Amino acid sequence: MNENLFASFITPMMFGLPLVTLIVLFPSLLFPTSNRLVNNRLISLQQWMLQLVSKQMMSIHTTKGQTWALMLMSLILFIGSTNLLGLLPHSFTPTTQLSMNLGMAIPLWAGAVITGFRNKTKASLAHFLPQGTPTPLIPMLVIIETISLFIQPVALAVRLTANITAGHLLIHLIGGATLALMSINTTTALITFIILILLTVLEFAVAMIQAYVFTLLVSLYLHDNT
Repeated sequence: MNENLFASFITPMMFGLPLVTLIVLFPSLLFPTSNRLVNNRLISLQQWMLQLVSKQMMSIHTTKGQTWALMLMSLILFIGSTNLLGLLPHSFTPTTQLSMNLGMAIPLWAGAVITGFRNKTKASLAHFLPQGTPTPLIPMLVIIETISLFIQPVALAVRLTANITAGHLLIHLIGGATLALMSINTTTALITFIILILLTVLEFAVAMIQAYVFTLLVSLYLHDNT
């Protein structure tokens, strides 16, 4: 293929203006809403999936933690739909941008941590020093726990970015190899095409799993601080 390997990760522009805002808002238009008494099958399936995921995530939370349910469901819908739309040809995946993922992870993590320090100050401070720690190791453990606390949003963002980017790069490379092999060896090209189809199916699963993992980790951080 003639285009750059990382061309699909470049922010699309039109008339010199970035289209990221429109791309980020577009997935929200794909979820239908209905005011009817009896919903159709698509909306019923959507509501059933949301209820299933919300029950799994909210079952461990207290009453205060359950107030975040709407935000968590909106987050998993946004990340999942964005990841899936990025698998379409000639599309752009905003979740491959580390800056955007950090923009989601840092406020959510900070909100959970601030909530913990406000409502459970002693318990939150106790996380910095495990019980029964020898006195000479106290300064070192406090530093380690502090670093591990501040690394949480970075780990959230990097995990999502790395998984989505790696899948897109593999699809791009195998697709280019399939096109190149078509004029050389048809049998080998057919094998690589089958691998490409299987990888695409796997990437669909990864797109949904990564959305669930990101939201679940945010939910666990919230659970530890409420």
